Amino acid sequence: MFPPLSASALALLSLPGLQLALAQSISLSLPHDAPNEASDYLDPSYAGFGIEPSNLFSFTGGDTPNQFSIQLLQNLADYSGAPAHIRLGGNTQDYMVFEAENTRYAWTSNKESSAQGAIAADSMIIGPNYFTALDRFPTDTPVTFGLNMAYQDDDWETHITALAQGAVDGMKNVKLYSFEIGNEPDLWLQNSFRSGEWTGKTYTEQFLDRCEVVYNNVLKAAGLPSSFFEAPATASTIGTTFEIEQLVDAGMMEGKDGNNFLSMWNQHDYYYFIGVTPTPLTLDDLMDLDSTNVQFKYWEDQVQIALKTGLPYVLREMSSVGPIGMPGVSDTLGASLWTLNFFMYAATIGISSVQMHMTDNSNASAWAPIPMYGHDTSFVRPQYYAHAAVAQIIGNGNGTTQIGPLSTNNVGSAYDGRIRAYSVYANDELQSVVLINAKQANESSDKDSFTFDLDLGSENANEDVYLSYLTADGADSQTGVTWNGMSYDDITGQSSIVDNVVIVTTTDDSGKMSIPVRDSQAIVANIGWQLGVNPVLKPDPTQVRKKSAASPSVRGAGCAVVVGVMISVLALVGSGW
Repeated sequence: MFPPLSASALALLSLPGLQLALAQSISLSLPHDAPNEASDYLDPSYAGFGIEPSNLFSFTGGDTPNQFSIQLLQNLADYSGAPAHIRLGGNTQDYMVFEAENTRYAWTSNKESSAQGAIAADSMIIGPNYFTALDRFPTDTPVTFGLNMAYQDDDWETHITALAQGAVDGMKNVKLYSFEIGNEPDLWLQNSFRSGEWTGKTYTEQFLDRCEVVYNNVLKAAGLPSSFFEAPATASTIGTTFEIEQLVDAGMMEGKDGNNFLSMWNQHDYYYFIGVTPTPLTLDDLMDLDSTNVQFKYWEDQVQIALKTGLPYVLREMSSVGPIGMPGVSDTLGASLWTLNFFMYAATIGISSVQMHMTDNSNASAWAPIPMYGHDTSFVRPQYYAHAAVAQIIGNGNGTTQIGPLSTNNVGSAYDGRIRAYSVYANDELQSVVLINAKQANESSDKDSFTFDLDLGSENANEDVYLSYLTADGADSQTGVTWNGMSYDDITGQSSIVDNVVIVTTTDDSGKMSIPVRDSQAIVANIGWQLGVNPVLKPDPTQVRKKSAASPSVRGAGCAVVVGVMISVLALVGSGW
């Protein structure tokens, strides 16, 4: 905990960048109680990762554990109250078959491969140590595991049963959460996994056939429910027969023989995909946050259609740039700001979980688990800092965090599309505000700032508000990023305090305050204490997916910010704006 403040201990410091010209501002009034349009309580595992199955051993380590990856994941678990949700899936899940005789900490090429596909649906062999390696991740990490649906030879039942059984038996420390069956089936005519008539209806029939086999042969004996499967794991259903409404019409929710198999709707997207998106991409394009709303509009409609069926919607594969990122765009502070915004935005439209996809060679992955691209060691990318921010925001509510949208229109032409703000609620009351200024200002550029004039309500009059920064020297910074004064080591993954000055500002008698945010920077303003100083509590499972809180139980995780830092109070109070 921070030491009590005394008059002699207080120093009046300016906020970073306060001396810069305040070019524009916006006035926002925040409801004290969580409004109806706020998200449901966010699961502590909400902001997760996808890992390409063929790359698993790069992240977990082979014969030797990759302690760097493990530590980075443990950091987030300590911040949020539970480990990040991992989706182990992607193109290569549909190349994999399971053989118990393969005891290597590696997948091996199948020299007897005979299945169909541009890359054969049985071309990779994994064994029990695939799951032994996965089990190194933090305890109770929820895992959505992708089963191979592309394989369709006469013995497909034997193969999918063996793989599912391997997953159930092999995950002892992490927690098997759900199964996907098949990755992006809407593309299977292109990659030759299927031929002839291949529609959403045909897919639904084959999906349910495989669900029935896995449930009867594996899940039932393990005491797991029939509704253990996610679908359709599609790339894009625009103009296809794989839209959610079409799959419902095809019988996806009806199951077979009295068993319902679907637990939630699962789709994929990328803001930009090299070789698919027809226009070029710059960092400035990515940082135009309005363009994310435009790109994601179709998916936003799909979310609402999904929720009307009574099942949750999850985005299990997402990223700024696919398939392996873009240097100078997806590995920058600007991309980290984009990531923070996307997590907030996704929560406000009803998405229950988001997995940012990672490969070991992607410039969009939150970290490089092995030396790559001229680096002598593993290293942390700026995107990880956005994950850390979201984890601390969620953990700050101890299972009751909700995100509310705030309108940021009319910010002036210089900031159109660059400004976002979100209200954050804990125990159904206003707790913090997320402020994002995504106007591109590179390391070498002069930097202005944008001022948020906030009305936190009379309930928060004369309250101390603590500011946590997601920042670096500029939008194009690939190193030197910090979140909440913390940096993460490129070898150990451990956090360290590199900026021990905590900025505190105080609301006026009516609960108003003004906060300038430098171009290419984000701030989380938390009422009453610094993010990360309180113990993180593990929520009662009954709180998940509903807005009525149950009493949380103490998790015992450490505080997320080192105590004993210097506190500086800044008396920025509103003045009748």
